[in-house]
Amino acid sequence: MAGCSKAHAFKAALFVCFLLLLLNILNSHLDARSKESFSFSHSSHHWPKGARIGSASSPQSHNNSNNIYTLVWNADNTSLRNITFHSPLISSQANNGILLIDSSDFKRKFHNHKLNPQNQTQLMNATKHTTTSPEAVEVTTKSGLIDMVMTTLGFKMCPLVPPNLDGPIEVNTTSEQMEIIEQRYQNILLPGGWYRPKECRARDRVAIIVPFRDRYAHLPIFLKNLHPFLMKQQIEYGIFIVEQTNGKLFNRAALMNVGFLEASKLFAWDCFVFHDVDLLPLDDRNLYTCPDQPRHMSVAIDIFGYKLPYSSIFGGVSAMTKSQFNAVNGFSNSFWGWGGEDDDMSNRLKHAGFHISRYPVNIARYMMLNHQKEKANPKRYENLANGSKKFRTDGLNSVKYDVYSSKKYKLFTWFLVELKMPEHR
Repeated sequence: MAGCSKAHAFKAALFVCFLLLLLNILNSHLDARSKESFSFSHSSHHWPKGARIGSASSPQSHNNSNNIYTLVWNADNTSLRNITFHSPLISSQANNGILLIDSSDFKRKFHNHKLNPQNQTQLMNATKHTTTSPEAVEVTTKSGLIDMVMTTLGFKMCPLVPPNLDGPIEVNTTSEQMEIIEQRYQNILLPGGWYRPKECRARDRVAIIVPFRDRYAHLPIFLKNLHPFLMKQQIEYGIFIVEQTNGKLFNRAALMNVGFLEASKLFAWDCFVFHDVDLLPLDDRNLYTCPDQPRHMSVAIDIFGYKLPYSSIFGGVSAMTKSQFNAVNGFSNSFWGWGGEDDDMSNRLKHAGFHISRYPVNIARYMMLNHQKEKANPKRYENLANGSKKFRTDGLNSVKYDVYSSKKYKLFTWFLVELKMPEHR
């Protein structure tokens, strides 16, 4: 009897797997037909290099046969019954301000939703750009059902370019108690300040590593600005605050090594963003993901006149994949006090055959919070000069530390760390 039950359970499991596979194939087929089918003029600001950008011809009326969509309304003229998309294969062109959005994402938001006349006008204005291809793709109720099932089961991938980005954003630097910010996100964030989008499956799993000491006034401001910024990018992420105990000079680089190691023990992150707590991003098109090459994120900071100080800089905010960080043996642990560690990382990247990628200065913009400058490292130039001799021995594989305490708070995961001086010192 027990053997019979096991056989039935096995057959049921196979049947469920078959259904899931069938749904996945159907969804992939529909997505392949409907991709690159819907565009809207977002703003005159340029989008990041590598974003899915397409050109559009002059605006025409929404019922033109060359338009990229046809709207079919129900009899009440307030609910959208059907959308026909005319889908060209648009080549990627940067800096023209037209963002391509997957039609399935558009359908998910508007299909069978009640829209008042004002929203109808906004919708038509948002979709009035035309293309040159007459090929039509019809979005049906069936594809909507498949999308719903795929989203529920976690198979629907988030779009390559998040659909709800605003471009330049305002930051909020007013002081708030941590408890108030926690209440704001209590039903949104997972314990430890982790987030996973519900509407689709995130393409990127990103650990935000923040080296920290004595910046308690900055931390709430940093968290209340960064969480909504990252959520709009539809990434799966966690924020890790790595705090150094008192008694030694601050070692930013060693703390980032520790953050990488400790965060990796908790989850299989594939991208790591190393982030100073006093820097706030000013444009949500600055995607916190990892490209094929290491990315310097904080290109244009207000205190530097929104200009890149020098071409090899890699400080402030930077992003690397797990494999890239391992390939350069992480950061050097020799930089006690302010300065030098980011330039050493730049040298490591060059030595390993990488080059530094960046978004344009009108996107990779940051505000720096006021703070007292750290004591400079008197040996930073000596360490930089001798750094190439220690790439293989000084770094991720040699960092010595003790974790005194760790805790998953509502807005972040915290590690209190004592760093050990290397024995040769």
